[in-house]
Amino acid sequence: MRFPLFRTIYILTFLFTFSAYAQTGAEQIRLNQIGFYPEGSKKAIVIDTNAEEFSVLTAEDGKEVFSEKLGEAKKWPHSSEIVKQVDFSSFRKPGKYILKVIGVGESYTFEIAEEVHSEAAKASIKAFYFQRASTYLPEQYAGKWTREAGHPDSEVKIHNSAASENRPAESVISSPGGWYDAGDYGKYIVNSGITMGTLFSLYEDFPEYLDTLNLNIPESGNNLPDFLDETLYNLRWMMTMQDEDGGVYHKLTSADFQGSVLPKDAGFQRWVVQKSTTATLDFSAVMAQASRIFAGYETELPGLSDSLLVMSKKAYKWAEENPEVQYVQKELKEPAINTGAYGDRNFEDEFQWAATELFVTTGEEKYYRDAALESTAATAFGVPSWPNVNTLALYSITRNGEKYKESEVVDLDVIHTFITQMADELVEYSKTSAYGTPMGVNEKNFSWGSNSEAANQGVLLINAYKITGDQKYLDAANDNLDYLLGRNATGFSFLTGFGEKSTRDPHHRPSEADDVEDPVPGLLAGGPNPGQQDKESCGHLYTKNHHSPATSYIDERCSYASNEIAINWNAPFVYLANALEAIRSSHELSEGKD
Repeated sequence: MRFPLFRTIYILTFLFTFSAYAQTGAEQIRLNQIGFYPEGSKKAIVIDTNAEEFSVLTAEDGKEVFSEKLGEAKKWPHSSEIVKQVDFSSFRKPGKYILKVIGVGESYTFEIAEEVHSEAAKASIKAFYFQRASTYLPEQYAGKWTREAGHPDSEVKIHNSAASENRPAESVISSPGGWYDAGDYGKYIVNSGITMGTLFSLYEDFPEYLDTLNLNIPESGNNLPDFLDETLYNLRWMMTMQDEDGGVYHKLTSADFQGSVLPKDAGFQRWVVQKSTTATLDFSAVMAQASRIFAGYETELPGLSDSLLVMSKKAYKWAEENPEVQYVQKELKEPAINTGAYGDRNFEDEFQWAATELFVTTGEEKYYRDAALESTAATAFGVPSWPNVNTLALYSITRNGEKYKESEVVDLDVIHTFITQMADELVEYSKTSAYGTPMGVNEKNFSWGSNSEAANQGVLLINAYKITGDQKYLDAANDNLDYLLGRNATGFSFLTGFGEKSTRDPHHRPSEADDVEDPVPGLLAGGPNPGQQDKESCGHLYTKNHHSPATSYIDERCSYASNEIAINWNAPFVYLANALEAIRSSHELSEGKD
């Protein structure tokens, strides 16, 4: 069918106008789509260098309550954008608002309130419940995301790489429970290690706050805090992964990834594979940390704390006797294993973490000498990730610092300096960054699971705040929470279920395979990843708008490189969001007492 010339011109004009309009307003104003604390920093980013002024309007009736000039134009190299910053930190009145930028449009609605992030913070914890393996998720606790049980893991085979005298190849063990690692259905000790370490660290730092949370899980109402009940579900699975000699299997997995099916329909044979030094040390660290936490619940869990410490020491001894057993997946045959590898060639950081946790739990100086934290160069520490966990050791020494003030073994000043130096670099970058966030201090921040880098930077900053009491660290941590919830170059809130423009199609088999339109809530998407390793499956969806490191993200199920979820990415978000809530609420409590 041919159109008259005037009609063609009309359609082209309409499309051009619509396209231009679509790029204004909310799409051009990037901000935390949930909101801000009354006493906290409040910033947004405007993608329009011609704009000069902004206003804060009430969401209900559009009444102007605050106005100010925009900041100077700056270029963010990670997105190649020239942007201006909005700062309305001095406006503190609780309520629901929108930002209006003359010549641009209006933002998404946001809220200013105490406990503004409480629901998102709790949802990010509850997300682990939705990752439970081997159990039915009833509607009472899972809502519309109810699903039948899958992966009982009661008959898991020993892979030939994991065979031992009492557990020959093809023999069967039971290893039920635990959390699915990511968007797939594997269960991995290395990734569970940093995940559990991060969650337990949150509990040790803010137990009073966490003890009050009701997560609506099957264990709610027993004599344990819901937070600990949820971690215990994964901890008990981890305990099944230790062999009789003390070594720990690297992972429990099928030989290949199963497709986008529900757990009940995923019937591939499951295997435990080769013991490794990294898995064994991560296990040792977690068990030692868990032992001291659950020591406070001897009545509810008799003998658990003692058992955990025995397992931790046994694992550590195995690692001492097998200090460089590397997991090399390509060497595994009959069957070949093709799921997430989590291989690591460096074992020193795992030794430091495990030895430190054992020292804190037992007080045995031998372990601290093994850790050798203070003699390690500052450059050997960094923002934690699954292959680099020794900064978790610094956190543990710091949170237990009162015990070591008079110690001739521990030099707290050195430990504190390591943490604050790393945090200072993040704070200084955020002061000059076009987006005003620590995220982006280095282009390497944008890689697979980049959002966990932002969250873990936040954890580091909160640890620096706990040491110094300096507000600049708390503000910088809050800036990275803002980044994750919308103040970023994609404009997405990366937490499913939170924000008007939030991740809706994560690479997550349960969300893909069910008949519910909305994804499981509280899951953190991996985030921008310029590696784009998923080009074979969804490369056609990457456009010129995704070429920069900070914009290389697509909200599509096929994008396992940028839109998958993982427990080790959720854990630092859990820490960051809940720690900020805990700190803010404690401030309110102290103000109330005054």
